[in-house]
Amino acid sequence: MSFCHYAFQIIFYEDRNFHGRNYETSGDCPEVTSYLSRCCSCRVESGCFMVYESINFIGHQMLVRRGEYPDNQRIMGASISDCIRSCRMIPMHKGTFRMRIFEGENFVGQKYELMDDCESIQERFHMSDCQSCNVTHGHWLLYEQPNFEGRVIYIRPGEYSSFNNMGLGPVKICSIRRIMESC
Repeated sequence: MSFCHYAFQIIFYEDRNFHGRNYETSGDCPEVTSYLSRCCSCRVESGCFMVYESINFIGHQMLVRRGEYPDNQRIMGASISDCIRSCRMIPMHKGTFRMRIFEGENFVGQKYELMDDCESIQERFHMSDCQSCNVTHGHWLLYEQPNFEGRVIYIRPGEYSSFNNMGLGPVKICSIRRIMESC
């Protein structure tokens, strides 16, 4: 397993359109509001980050790539908070991708191995959804709807016995995609 080692950088701004005080980071930040009273826009200078509506990497989340995000409503969606409260840097993975998905929580029920994207768990594996997984290689995005739509969860190598404790409440995973940004 290898990672790209170029500088990652994201800048958060208190107000929309990159106004107000700002805070810059090149890694994980469990509480942006420790540095700013609020965060309503951001600019990704390099790399990829997940931004979260709550501290400590929970709640609604969205992948942001290099670019400008002048209004968090466009990133996070109008139905939730427009303030980013935490972020996680996503290292670029080069190599194989591998995870085991399970039908039930706590690694029970049908299980399958994934090494590529899956547009529909139900169509491909005849499972209604995925409730737990074990990631051995790579970084992945889990979506609540088929065809990579709906709310998203970022996962990295590790065991996930339940997705319900990630601050989204009950969630049904129906499609899965690898994060394969090039360095």
